[in-house]
Amino acid sequence: MVTALNDAIPMKQTTRTVNRREFGAGAIAAAALAATAPSNVFAAAAAARPQVCAFIKFLTALDYDELSDAMAELGFDGVEVTVREKEGYIKPAEAAAELPKFRKALDKNNLQLTIVTTDLVSVDDTHADSVLRASADAGAQRYRLGFYRYDLKLPIVEQIETFKGRLLQFAKVSRKLSLPGMYQNHAGKDFFGATIWDLYHALRDVPAEDLGCVYDLRHAMVEAGEAWPLLYQVMQPHILAYSVKDFVWGEEKSKHAPLGDGRVDRKFYEELANSNYSGPISLHVEYLPDGGVDVQLAALKRDFATLSEWMGRKN
Repeated sequence: MVTALNDAIPMKQTTRTVNRREFGAGAIAAAALAATAPSNVFAAAAAARPQVCAFIKFLTALDYDELSDAMAELGFDGVEVTVREKEGYIKPAEAAAELPKFRKALDKNNLQLTIVTTDLVSVDDTHADSVLRASADAGAQRYRLGFYRYDLKLPIVEQIETFKGRLLQFAKVSRKLSLPGMYQNHAGKDFFGATIWDLYHALRDVPAEDLGCVYDLRHAMVEAGEAWPLLYQVMQPHILAYSVKDFVWGEEKSKHAPLGDGRVDRKFYEELANSNYSGPISLHVEYLPDGGVDVQLAALKRDFATLSEWMGRKN
């Protein structure tokens, strides 16, 4: 599979340019945004403003046309679609056949196939070749990898090197497909990338247009506390997209919350809106996992209104 992915995929004749971005000054969030000038946006995200897409994890009951119509009605620019075995809107084995149909439904409403979220953790995974090829052929802007988890009974540093090797293989595939890959930072004691430093170590020598980070402020604030601006500066040159959600503290760990009702700093998104960033911003509703379609759509509408207010966006 490695040989097939790394050597047998023809290069697309596309030009990918990385634009330097420099953020303004301000309060804590602004200071973090202003700290560096990252290489985090390129040709696939050339819009005048950030593209806000909806994460459709809990909307699997809708068919392609229904989903496209609903996202267009809410004012989103595109979607982050799940192509994975568990909670997948499209199953990996069906990606080659279904992603073109899904893209056709999105095109009816001028929506982007912004991110294809997978459960891939190795280029040797059974459906890695077909899922990534299908994503590229369907015109996806990015794809997101699955999560790596540490075995806490084994040496951590050695595991970081293993994960780095896997990411480097994905970077090679991304380059051949002209389809940038991304890994999301996630809170949790066994998640690779939770501390940011380990993910930085794995990505620091990888061109951002091949493989980068989906930066999740909610998870970063949980893990880093008051130091999150420092780690944001470290990761910023590698950011290819932003994941938006909020949280509150429970008795033992963090819990998802409606956007604006938790601890996520709105100034972060105000400053992001005032920067030159024009890539994907993916809105996640994770706090109503058992809600039906109508409940999920209402939550997306509410949180999108909050995000739009913060970013001064008129839908």
